[in-house]
Amino acid sequence: MEGKPLPPHTPPPPRMKPGEAEEAPQSPASDGDAPSGPPSGGLLGSSGGGGGGGDDGGLGRPLGPTPSQSRFQVDLVAESAARGAAAAAAAEGEEKGRKGSEEAKGRFRVNFVDPSSAGSGDQDEGDNEVGLEGCNVSFQNGGDTVLSEGSLHSGSHHHFYYDTHTNTYYMRTFGHNTIDAEPFEDGFANGEEGTPTGEATATYTADSKGIVKFGWIKGVLVRCMLNIWGVMLFIRLSWIVGHAGIGLAVLVIAMATVVTTITGLSTSAIATNGFVRGGGAYYLISRSLGPEFGGAIGLIFAFANAVAVAMYVVGFAETVVELLKEHEVLMLDPMNDIRIIGAITVVILLGISVAGMEWEAKAQIVLLVILLVAICDFIIGTFIPMESKKAKGFFGYKAEIFSENFGPDFRGEETFFSVFAIFFPAATGILAGANISGDLADPQLAIPKGTLLAILITTIVYMGIAVSVGACVVRDATGNINDTIIHELTNCTTAACKLNFDFSSCAKPDTCHYGLMNNFQVMSMVSGFGPLISAGIFSATLSSALASLVSAPKIFQALCKDNIYPGFLIFAKGYGKNNEPLRGYLLTFMIALGFILIAELNVIAPIISNFFLASYALINFSVFHASLAKSPGWRPAFKYYNMWVSLVGAILCCIVMFVINWWAALLTYVIVLGLYIYVTYKKPDVNWGSSTQALTYLNALQHAVRLTGVEDHVKNFRPQCLVMSGAPSSRPALLHLVHAFTKNVGLMICGHVHMGPRRQALKELSTDTARYQRWLIKNKMKAFYAPVHAEDLRDGAQYLMQAAGLGRMRPNTLVVGFKKDWQSADMNEVETYINLLHDAFDIQYGVVVIRLREGLDISHLQGQEEILSSQEKSPVTKDIIVNVDYSKKTETVTSKPVSEKAPIHKDPKGLPVPLNLADQRLLDASSQFQKKQGKNNIDVWWLFDDGGLTLLIPYLLTTKKKWKDCKIRVFIGGKINRIDHDRRAMATLLSKFRIDFSDIMVLGDINTKPKKENIAAFEEMIEPFRLHEDDKEQDVADKMKEDEPWRITDNEIELYKTKSYRQIRLNELLKEHSGTANLIVMSLPVARKSAISSALYMAWIEALSKDLPPILLVRGNHQSVLTFYS
Repeated sequence: MEGKPLPPHTPPPPRMKPGEAEEAPQSPASDGDAPSGPPSGGLLGSSGGGGGGGDDGGLGRPLGPTPSQSRFQVDLVAESAARGAAAAAAAEGEEKGRKGSEEAKGRFRVNFVDPSSAGSGDQDEGDNEVGLEGCNVSFQNGGDTVLSEGSLHSGSHHHFYYDTHTNTYYMRTFGHNTIDAEPFEDGFANGEEGTPTGEATATYTADSKGIVKFGWIKGVLVRCMLNIWGVMLFIRLSWIVGHAGIGLAVLVIAMATVVTTITGLSTSAIATNGFVRGGGAYYLISRSLGPEFGGAIGLIFAFANAVAVAMYVVGFAETVVELLKEHEVLMLDPMNDIRIIGAITVVILLGISVAGMEWEAKAQIVLLVILLVAICDFIIGTFIPMESKKAKGFFGYKAEIFSENFGPDFRGEETFFSVFAIFFPAATGILAGANISGDLADPQLAIPKGTLLAILITTIVYMGIAVSVGACVVRDATGNINDTIIHELTNCTTAACKLNFDFSSCAKPDTCHYGLMNNFQVMSMVSGFGPLISAGIFSATLSSALASLVSAPKIFQALCKDNIYPGFLIFAKGYGKNNEPLRGYLLTFMIALGFILIAELNVIAPIISNFFLASYALINFSVFHASLAKSPGWRPAFKYYNMWVSLVGAILCCIVMFVINWWAALLTYVIVLGLYIYVTYKKPDVNWGSSTQALTYLNALQHAVRLTGVEDHVKNFRPQCLVMSGAPSSRPALLHLVHAFTKNVGLMICGHVHMGPRRQALKELSTDTARYQRWLIKNKMKAFYAPVHAEDLRDGAQYLMQAAGLGRMRPNTLVVGFKKDWQSADMNEVETYINLLHDAFDIQYGVVVIRLREGLDISHLQGQEEILSSQEKSPVTKDIIVNVDYSKKTETVTSKPVSEKAPIHKDPKGLPVPLNLADQRLLDASSQFQKKQGKNNIDVWWLFDDGGLTLLIPYLLTTKKKWKDCKIRVFIGGKINRIDHDRRAMATLLSKFRIDFSDIMVLGDINTKPKKENIAAFEEMIEPFRLHEDDKEQDVADKMKEDEPWRITDNEIELYKTKSYRQIRLNELLKEHSGTANLIVMSLPVARKSAISSALYMAWIEALSKDLPPILLVRGNHQSVLTFYS
């Protein structure tokens, strides 16, 4: 529906000028860990590929506007200013627009443009600039790439925020201004790039650009028929009928047809499940099963086609050499003649291919006509029996011959399967049309129609010729005209005998040279005009060679474009209007020429056949896999397929591979597996929405649901940690240490609480989710990133503790870093921090507090380079104002950075400044858990029975590669007169738990009074936080305690003096016994809620853990996590 101009009573809002948007200030970051970011995706999202409009430039869009491109324009508007400026002067309106620019930042007005009303008075001057020329878009884009307007409604992975007060765009829909648009095609043409690509839009502008696009007959049917009708039709089919008989020969053809038909159905299903670009079998498999299988098959399929060129050319050269032999005009010797003729032929074929697809298609039509004439020549010849041919075994259609040849007569080492193996390669070639999918006008229509019809026609012809030749020619003939029977024989049983010829002398092996079993040129002998059969052989070989010579570069180019193998990127470049892969043609030519010069193709032939079959097997498996995954995106327009039939087809292809040649099949499997492992290891950065992803999700969902029905058991307990990390990259040491005991064991969720203005925080959530999850993957951490918006840290942590996880996969342990700056921080933050620990105990969580002497937070040391590298693939990296102007002649894209944050340590001259000693130590400490820990100790101070979590965590650490050389030492409290008894009891308990330990130490002096200087230091530390109520009036003291509940009362100090001294004493013992340990795991002292002030509790933890190696203060939720029962 065409949009209408704005009604006269609605003045258009003033448009913000680019300069004004550029000056709009960036709102500050609300969280120290996360740099403030621009809107997540804004209105027009950037694609993960990053090539939407940056690299491709004008190639990605048609020169002229498509229907959707001329329908609307987008203007950045200041809504708040527009409301107030309706009746004001222009200057006043502009001033208000500037004031409202920050509030209106990110808003859009989208008006459908009616070309016929370009000059109407209802549009402002800015709109008139567009006119009939197309779409003028001015918008603020969150990404580095420029996308076409199709992505306004694209279903890409970005999130859009529509806020009625702050972030709105309007469209003309059903005659009204709304934020919703009517459905239109470009809105959904996002594919894997997020936008309509050059290939997609080329279909609308093929005529104007002169691009050659083929229909289903010229593009698919002709190619498939020529490729399937190979030399086998003229040279080997009669020999197969001789051995297998008419009945089994038809069965061989039928079996081959079943495999190719199932593959054809599967190919049709995949080809009709969305837009198909160039790349043929590689494209179909990679977009369905993913880059791992696609990359493996793409490489071997392209190679197989390149070598197939050599096979077909050598077949052609051999036929020519045979003719030269007959006329005794050999140039050198047969082998070298084959090489010379083959080299000349492949050069000519290369010239035809490089000339363009149009010339190649014309050559194919000519070759098909010759082939059809040759077939007709044979059929006509079967009805014209000649006396001179009877001695060679040809008698015309005779019931006696049909009856005799119907059954099998395998000779020598031939069997049914060996005959099948010889015939099956003739049935391949069904992907010849799909391989040039990028050159088809409508691949979704052409591939199914052309491929299946080609299979049907060629099968009928194969069967028809098999029956005809079997009914006309006897198995053995002498070729001697004198072998006619003059006197009637009494024991006449053979068909030849009944037809008055005595070929009984052929009973001896290798004595006769005619008949189905002995003469490969039977069809030439039967035909009405023999040279036409030779022309047919030439046509069959050259057409197949030409098809392979075109297919291999096209497939290889598509493979290289996807950058699966970075070293081959040079071959991705195309030339001319048709994007011809000239470099690929030259590479294919070199490979083919090399194998032609070898001229020994008997060894390579079965490998090539197996390569083709491996491709067919994976195409069939793709359909089964996609159907099994139940992805909503699997909706083929072609309905005549079945997932189980496709699975049977895949299995049949694998069986046929072994039937043809078992060692070649094994070699094919090894090569495919090797390439699969290589691509998996390299992890190409692509996302095609493959069925592998869909099935992974489905399996995860099914297992998660199944797990919810299973009750927890102590034997299966595993620490599932919610780590309050903030931005993961800001506290790497915290994450690496937790990951060390959760990797492949339990769940790890990195919680990040965003505080501050809701709108800004929500935008940061979307931006950060992709960025930090990618950071975790890049750093090989098996963890999830979970951001949440809340008013303060405590609320956010409560949300995460209650809602994070899924079913049984929910956190049960809260991990926090020690608040190192608590003495100088706002005490309300300290109160929040302590309450967070109490909340965890209330929700039945275990608690782990991690402290490093140097600290954990390195966010102030992260340079811009690191931030940018972590944001490489993030939807948003900086604010950009992008102006895109579509016109018929030019397309310009300009970008202006609005604002960037660059927290780089540089002096005024811009030179890097070396870090101070403290920062350098902090940076070193942040990576200490990524290294191998060596032969050292993990000291476990198990002072309280909390269910065993304090002991389980160090045990899990020692099972990991980096910690496996560390020994566990266990420290427990006890009485001096029972030290040996307590040690034996603990050793027995640990043995029952099956936990290895190197030593057990019982501390009998744990309750000894600490040193005076340490007590004095503790009292000095808590002095600023004391209430000193005894020195104040009662009312003043009560009011102060009410306003500042964290203050320490005199009564509190006296009441908990023993506990305070214990923390000081434990620190002395820790320094004495564990000062050199790699890690200390210790029971966390717990303060009674509302009885002990936050400041005193923090002082306890500070006194306990200061000046020590890395320490984990652990307290379980008093539920057993260890058991000694099996």
